[in-house]
Amino acid sequence: MEYAGLFGLCALFSAVVIRCSIALAGRIGAMDRPGGHKQHAVSTPFVGGFGLISVVVVAFTLGDRLPGGSTSVALLAGSVCMFVTGLADDIWHLGFKPRFVVQAAVALTMVYVGGVELASLGKLLPGVAVDLGWLAVPITVFATIGLINAVNMIDGIDGLSGSVSLVSLAFIAVVAHGADNPAYLLVAVALMGGIVGFLFFNLRYPGNARARVFLGDNGSMLLGFVFAWLLIALSQGGDAAAMTPVTALWLFALPLMDTVGVMLRRIWLGKSPFRADRHHLHHLLVRAGFRVCDVVAVAVLMQFVFALIGVTCLLLRVPEYLAFWLFLGIFAVYFLLIARPWRLVPWLQWLNRRLGLPSAQVRGIFVGYVRRERCPQLLGLIAQGLSGQYDYQLSVFESDRKDAQGRRVYCMVHVPNIGDERLIGAVRRDVLRLRRRLARRHGLDIRLLLARAVESGLQPAYDAAAAGGRRIGESERRQPQSTLIYSIERGRHSVRSDHGGFELSLPPPCR
Repeated sequence: MEYAGLFGLCALFSAVVIRCSIALAGRIGAMDRPGGHKQHAVSTPFVGGFGLISVVVVAFTLGDRLPGGSTSVALLAGSVCMFVTGLADDIWHLGFKPRFVVQAAVALTMVYVGGVELASLGKLLPGVAVDLGWLAVPITVFATIGLINAVNMIDGIDGLSGSVSLVSLAFIAVVAHGADNPAYLLVAVALMGGIVGFLFFNLRYPGNARARVFLGDNGSMLLGFVFAWLLIALSQGGDAAAMTPVTALWLFALPLMDTVGVMLRRIWLGKSPFRADRHHLHHLLVRAGFRVCDVVAVAVLMQFVFALIGVTCLLLRVPEYLAFWLFLGIFAVYFLLIARPWRLVPWLQWLNRRLGLPSAQVRGIFVGYVRRERCPQLLGLIAQGLSGQYDYQLSVFESDRKDAQGRRVYCMVHVPNIGDERLIGAVRRDVLRLRRRLARRHGLDIRLLLARAVESGLQPAYDAAAAGGRRIGESERRQPQSTLIYSIERGRHSVRSDHGGFELSLPPPCR
């Protein structure tokens, strides 16, 4: 109960600090403005780190629980330094070289002042413990820089980095509690509360359609540094360590595999490993049509499974080398998948459909095909089957090609500005409703109308509206020509056709 109270206090304190920081963001220039490779459409303050640094300070007010002496000083100083450096990068856009210099300096402070050092990698081979010796300091610096930037690199969509970090911290707290280490348990619980306060503004949920704040480099660098400290500190010390170094890999598996995998792919393609692109796992999931909330759910599930494997191996005393080679095997599969996005994305699109998830590429509804004389009746049935939860434009086209039954007319219900994920769900429910009413009785093909997505890095093009998610061949790319016959909009119950020459009376959409 004591730690639950600390968690709740830190969550509330973080939320209050972030809410107050939103007003400050515009004055100091800590605003993430749209443009370039960024997906958000409005300027958003990145003040998530303000909430996290506040709970770190709260944790240090309980000084009797933290490691004594210089260790606490180094942890607090490193956290503040990473927050300030990240905030400077958010405002003035520092290059990666000065960031790396500061990160290396903080890592050296962690080693020489805090006494936290990666001295052993554990038993990576049967009966062989890999002690680093004189390589301990440079590898500690390298690992710390890597962990700091791994958190930053997965901070790509609303709620992702915070949610994945929350899972990792929860398992770190479990390990610290099992090893009777109240100092690092307190740090993990306090930081979990800080992340929950941040996710209140950053996660998408009913009533919060988009992120109101971003984590920013000030938050991601701070979070990555604390991760590096906790994972290294808890995995060192020989038999007295709370966990093995291999367990630490599992507790941070998804950010680590995603960062290393993307950087290896860039090197493989002859590019700089620090050059930003859109081939992280969350980018590929979004490209495959997963909504932001579904991408976060997939990432959280993956990290939960990885962390659970690591803790299970620790509790069951599975030999370290087996857990390590299992990790390498999973990473190898992961890398082979993301290295060829033009193969992975279609499979993810198929998975999205199999899971029955609404696609973020939804733009409306396709209904076809009918004979022209049945068009008025069909439009009335479509209007009755729509829920009325959104505005739409219903257009009827006549193709210059016939199907096997001689039908050539089809309808498209286009929903403008469908970026709201709740509208996507409403459109999907309308498709299911129309299928129940029309598909069997009238022999119609009713499906979601998906946007055609062609981005750099994907070799073939895919159009789920025309091909139902299949790969389009050369013959299918030569689309038949279509002529607009009718066009109606929601709210118009009497529509006159400019092409067909007759007046059409439609009932209002059902409520």
